[in-house]
Amino acid sequence: MAIKIGDTAPEFTLFNSDKKEVSLSDYKGKNVVLLFFPLAFTGVCTKELCTMRDDIASYKNLDAEILAVSVDSLFVLEKFKAEQNLNFDLLADFNREVCAAYGAQYGDFVLGMRGVAKRSAFVIDKSGIVQYAEILDNAGELPDFAAVQRTLSGLN
Repeated sequence: MAIKIGDTAPEFTLFNSDKKEVSLSDYKGKNVVLLFFPLAFTGVCTKELCTMRDDIASYKNLDAEILAVSVDSLFVLEKFKAEQNLNFDLLADFNREVCAAYGAQYGDFVLGMRGVAKRSAFVIDKSGIVQYAEILDNAGELPDFAAVQRTLSGLN
């Protein structure tokens, strides 16, 4: 079931690309932009995360932290983060549990892959409530970053 605006964001703990556990509850008292992306090293995913990297100051000014989740292994994410010089946590949902909890998962993806994260964007407020939810069926599209920023602006 997909997460909707007004829902309490499902708690999770995942390993980041530095092999450290990161929990959503670590960000209690902060706004969070939670992104799900299908696969590291693919064109649209690289564009999406580099867009966030290049605009990180805007998100910091809106009192928001960025977390990006994929089903890639933390070892793949470590290399991807380093190559793209990404300045926020990449989290490995290798067991596909968090994607499922947020309703952000493809049943069937390209090349016979199943359970890949759907490109999605969520804004979670300081109290852990979802204030914005966008789950894209088309992996070739990017989230509406302007809408994400407008939502964040309304929280401050």
